[in-house]
This record gives sequence, C-alpha cells and structure tokens, in this order.
Amino acid sequence: MVLPLAYLVYFYDLSATGLLGPDEPRYASVAREMARSGDWITPRLWGAPWFEKPALLYWLSGLGFRLGLNTELAPRLPGALLAVGFLAFYWWTLRREFGGRAAWLASLILGSSGMWVAYSQNGVADLPLAATFSAAMLLALPWVARRDTRQLPAAAAMFGLAVLAKGLVPLALAAPLLMGRQVRDWLRWRVVLPFFLVALPWYALCYWRNGWTFIHEFFVVHHFSRVTSGALMHGRPGWFYLPVLVVGLLPWTPLLGLMARRSVYRDRQRVFLAVWVLVVLVLFSLSINKLPGYILPLLPAAAALMALALDEAVDARVWLAGCGALLVAFPITAQVLPAAVLNGLARAPRPEFQAVWLAAAAVALGAWLLEARGKRVAAVLAVAAGAAVGIGYLKTVATPELDRHVSARGLWREIGGRAGEVCIGNVKRDWEYGLNYYSVTPLPDCEQQPKALQVVPGPGGRAYLEPAP
Repeated sequence: MVLPLAYLVYFYDLSATGLLGPDEPRYASVAREMARSGDWITPRLWGAPWFEKPALLYWLSGLGFRLGLNTELAPRLPGALLAVGFLAFYWWTLRREFGGRAAWLASLILGSSGMWVAYSQNGVADLPLAATFSAAMLLALPWVARRDTRQLPAAAAMFGLAVLAKGLVPLALAAPLLMGRQVRDWLRWRVVLPFFLVALPWYALCYWRNGWTFIHEFFVVHHFSRVTSGALMHGRPGWFYLPVLVVGLLPWTPLLGLMARRSVYRDRQRVFLAVWVLVVLVLFSLSINKLPGYILPLLPAAAALMALALDEAVDARVWLAGCGALLVAFPITAQVLPAAVLNGLARAPRPEFQAVWLAAAAVALGAWLLEARGKRVAAVLAVAAGAAVGIGYLKTVATPELDRHVSARGLWREIGGRAGEVCIGNVKRDWEYGLNYYSVTPLPDCEQQPKALQVVPGPGGRAYLEPAP
C-alpha cells in the first residue's frame, strides 16, 4: 500500500503546472545552461555567472535535462526522488535505533507532512539540503548513543553533499553534534577526508575559474548578508517560524502536544533530536531574512520525536482523530492556493464549504476506531492515506488554476511563436524569470527595447500580454 501512496504524493502530475515563483525558473535556467554548455563548474544565469547557490541542485536538474526530461520534470523530479529515497533511509535508520514500529510511524508522519511534500514538488535547494543534512545527522545517532564511530565517515560525506546543496548553512546547523561527547572523533582523518573530498573540489574549481568575485558574491552577499541585512526583502518577525512549523506539519500538528512529556527525552539520542529541532528553529529565527523552506531540515527530527512519543502513548485516540480531522486542510487549500500564491494568504478569498470536507471526519473516526482496537500503525496509515488522497485532490483541483493564473507557462503559450515581437514591462519577477525560462533567450525590457507586444502587470497580481500603446 505504501508504494501507490508514495507515487500519488510525490510523482503524480509533477508537470501539471509550469515552474512557479522567481527561484524555480532561475535555478532551472542555470541547470539547463550547465547541461547545454557542458560547464558543470560555473553557474550561469542567462549567460552571466551567478553565485547564489552551490552546484548540487544544478547538477541534479542538469542531469535531468541531459536525459531528455521535459521543462518541468527535469528540475522537479530530482527533489521527488530525493524525498522518497531519504524516507527509505530514514525508516532504515530509525528501525535500527528505535525499533520497527517507531520507524514506520515516523516515516508515515514525515512522508505525508504538508511542508515535506510541498518542497519535494519544486526545483529549489531546500529539499536537497534537508535530505543530505538530515542523513548526516541520522548517521551520527550511533555515535551520539554509544560513541560508535563506524558511520562517521559516511556522515561527513553527507555533510559534504549538504555544503554542496546550500553552502555553509549545514555546518552551522550541526551544532547538536557538540553535545559534550568527544568532538575529536570528528577531527580524525578518516572522518575529515570524506567531507573535503566531497565538498572541496567544486568550491576550489569555482574559485580558480572566477576568483574573488565568486568569494564575494557567494559568501559575503548570499551567506552573511542574508543574516544581517534586509536588502533581500525577506525580513520577517522573530516568531515567523512558529506558525510555519504548525502549518508545515499538517495533518500531524496535534502530535506536537505529545512531545511535551518529559519522559520522551530519556536518552541522549532523543535529546539530540530535540536539540536538532531547536537549533534549526532558533538559528533561522535570529536571521533577518526568513523564508518558510529554511526550517525544512528540522522536520525529520520533529517527526521522529512525534513518532517516539506516539509509540509510547497509552491512549492516542484523541491525538490521531485530531490528525484525521485536520485533513480538511487539503480541500480548503485547494480552494485558496492559487489566490494565496498570487497575492498572499491574507488577500485570498474565504473558502466555501464543500461536501468533500466531510471525508476528513470519516478518516478521523476510522483512526479513532483503529486505535481503540490496538492497531496504532494502521490508524496512522489511515491518516497518511487520507493525506495522500488529499494531496492528490489538491493537485487535481489547484494545479490547473496555478498553471493558468500563477505560472508563466500559460502566458508563454499565449505568446506562442511571437517571442520576437514581445518585451517585458514592469511585472513581478516571478513572471519575468518564468517567461525567460520558457523563452530560453531572455525577452528584452520594454524600456530599453520596445516591441509591438508588451507583458504588463494587471489586476490580481497577474501579467498580461497586450499591444504596445
């Protein structure tokens, strides 16, 4: 049953909508250029070197382009494959450390959490970072518990991949590994060497080819300035990630209540998981610039703690029924998502009641009855299956609207073979970057090179094609 659910959640309709937002088309453009040119060292955005992110995401997406995948699958399939591959590793690791039932509970919780699924469906760097960093942290669990160092070289190599996914960020997030154990175990050559063998070559080659420009742009502008400067316009209040976490864990948010029991943290591994969650939450909360996907690396640790608490709960009927009831979030999201993406959640219309909402009540009742009969894994599987169906419903209902009104793909189809007659006006960068991705050769700016047809902003945050005045 798990494999069909995984397909529905992670691979069904990956191309149903065009690339979204400003980041997805930019990263895909860089990857496509790498695949086209054969230069896998210097990232280039429309011909110019571009050092916002390291190379791992571009390599994965570039491989998709080389394999002939289409314009949506090439950048998106790697994230979906990483998400599913990590879940298999996650289950294997937790089964070894905490037992089979806890491993199944954690894998079902994480695998059907809204935020984990959402970021597996688009071609940005958050999921590759979360998967590689979390794999490294999980490989360290035997060392945390028993000072078993056999897996530390593999953990160090995964940290190297994480540094290739998003720079120095994972090294800062690895603070839980400094919890009083013998840190010198990490400084031995057999551990340090795999990290440098994985992480260093690309950084060295990129510096060799691009010099100080790479260092300044990559480290100064896109690392340290993100923490201290609001110039990137992602400033948020310090409490920003608390509601993000609550929403991101849907439909499993009620299980956070089970984590409040002190008995959950009775050994070093569980304390390690808790510190992992807190370090990610606190470090990104201190940063001036905040985006929801930044805290994705804490979800595997949070899901593991929720699963351990649930595994040991005497009676979980209320908790699991609450999770089932929250499945109503998926049909509600299907109604408001396109407008929320365009103009923000505060400006989205209020959802109207639909009969499909009642399905959540049926799942809640089923989870209650299964738990009452002592079938806890089956109860969690019922909620996870409900989440999978809800995600499938959301994709079916919302993605056509996203494609028509939010993605630049629909507008590009309207432009058709007239790209030489079109320029881009003062539209949101989502539309500019999206159109330039689909056009391959960037469309000119209307102020610098007027054309017969202009892409202009219109009501509702959309962009429209109209004749030049």
